[in-house]
Amino acid sequence: MIEIFTDGASSGNPGPGGYGVVLRAGQHYKELSEGFRKTTNNRMELLAVIKGLEALKAPGQQVTVFSDSKYVIDSIEKRWLNGWLAKGFAGKKNKDLWLRYVEISKLHKVRFVWVKGHAGHPENERCDQLAVAASKQKDLLIDSVFEMENAKGNA
Repeated sequence: MIEIFTDGASSGNPGPGGYGVVLRAGQHYKELSEGFRKTTNNRMELLAVIKGLEALKAPGQQVTVFSDSKYVIDSIEKRWLNGWLAKGFAGKKNKDLWLRYVEISKLHKVRFVWVKGHAGHPENERCDQLAVAASKQKDLLIDSVFEMENAKGNA
């Protein structure tokens, strides 16, 4: 059984943001994080899940993802994502990331568990620390799809 703990953060929405991931399987433990110069909290929450799943080395894993994001968990568990896919994401945000999630999730048996954020859950707190620290780095990455879509909307 593989456990993936995730969190996303942004300072401003949009603003500088980051994600944090803790992967745990038996004695194995790994942390992942990256920061972006302009993004949203929801994008970082979803990207954390994607990056955690993409880090798995072999397909067919039993994975439990722990997240404090109602956006991510409800979109999947309440099957909103299925409707968005059927309608080509008309009027919905983060299509690029949702399509990426769909592809990587096909490789594993994934279940989600919601955890209350900022409530002392050790791994969730660690992911929050990773995400916030990543968002404050110098030389932040560019969330190019987000920035391009927003540039079009503001033109």
